[in-house]
Amino acid sequence: MPSKPKPASPAARAVPGPKPVAPDRAAPKPKPVAEENLNPYEFALLADHLGLDAGVREVLSTPKRQLIASVPVKMDDGSISVFHGYRVQHSIARGPSKGGIRYHPDVTLDEVKALAMWMTWKCAVVNIPFGGAKGGITVDPKKLSLGENERMTRRYTSEISILLGHDRDIPAPDVYTNPQTMAWMMDTFSMTKGYSTLGVVTGKPLAVGGSAGRNDATAEGCFVAIEEAARRLSLPLNGATAAVQGFGNAGAAVARFLDEAGVRVVAVSDSKGAVYDKRGLALDAVSAAKEKKGSVTAARGERITNDEILELPVDILVPAALEGVITRKNAARIKAQIVAEAANGPTTPDADDILRAKGTIVIPDILANAGGVTVSYFEWVQDLYSFFWEPDVVRTHLERTIRRAYDEVDGMARRYNTDLRTAALILGVGRVEEATRIRGLFP
Repeated sequence: MPSKPKPASPAARAVPGPKPVAPDRAAPKPKPVAEENLNPYEFALLADHLGLDAGVREVLSTPKRQLIASVPVKMDDGSISVFHGYRVQHSIARGPSKGGIRYHPDVTLDEVKALAMWMTWKCAVVNIPFGGAKGGITVDPKKLSLGENERMTRRYTSEISILLGHDRDIPAPDVYTNPQTMAWMMDTFSMTKGYSTLGVVTGKPLAVGGSAGRNDATAEGCFVAIEEAARRLSLPLNGATAAVQGFGNAGAAVARFLDEAGVRVVAVSDSKGAVYDKRGLALDAVSAAKEKKGSVTAARGERITNDEILELPVDILVPAALEGVITRKNAARIKAQIVAEAANGPTTPDADDILRAKGTIVIPDILANAGGVTVSYFEWVQDLYSFFWEPDVVRTHLERTIRRAYDEVDGMARRYNTDLRTAALILGVGRVEEATRIRGLFP
């Protein structure tokens, strides 16, 4: 808990107001939204597959609620910066809305709307009782001190608290937010209630109602999906080869799970480049090199680029970093049998078409990285009952959920003679449509 500030001197209290914020500080000017983009996954095409009528299409493509908030924050130098914050609830047809909070200079209302819709389908694909939501602040968090970040987080939480609640809307970490961010949010919301409300956010530290297994949940879910894809291809993992683009939390953990299963991880990368060894990398040494020197490229092996890692002759490719890295320009040169999207949106629609024509199995992000929200659901359940599971229990439930979801998506792909991405979205949209139709309209 932060220490209490000392009372201001009379002279300090007499100062008429804060110094103005410098225009190029941490609060970037929000980008104008010229065109809404609520349909990143060809919703109209999916609606056609499902035969949805015009009214239902409009309901499912329109956010339930949108909140835009000014977030004034006193900076360390005494000035005040006003940040632009957002929270969008896309759907509550299947339960409370669920989705992360991101801090990034490029956050816009348009982006948050699109991601909230995507979360609705994602929760439905793994069949957990949530709708989709998303939130964020237009800010460069790297320019904030720890204290500024905390004050911004707490003020933002206060501004959006009218939407939050364990039975209403449950945030989680996302880009440049973490368990500490969630602890601040939980504490701030709890102060408005007068009692602790652990279940109002997920992704918290264990000491304040977090769940075992949450840190590796996205990676473990991705690995389970890879296992399912490999089994259907009759591809033994023991002896297979893999490349992982991105060595952050998810990418490093996926690489570790693959290595433990006998997969030869021949290349990994980070923002500074990639390292390659066809004999297989020593992942402990790679992690140590990144920790000590700031990049995996300091590890032993051949240095290659982030573009080259995508085109290596491997069985499994895991894009776990940026969106839009597999495009029509490089898709034809991708040699992997399985592409598992640990990152959000790494494959463009044009590239999807090329990979589909080649027979490449693309495990879509909406399934491949759903382990995170799945264990967030488990954390929420544990918080509601104040009964916390052992790590092996979390792992068992996660594996069961992802395997069942993969099986259902694969069945949908066979039924419609389509790829896994389209099948997953048909499954997710169909479940939300069913709930919406059964509930009807009020009044």
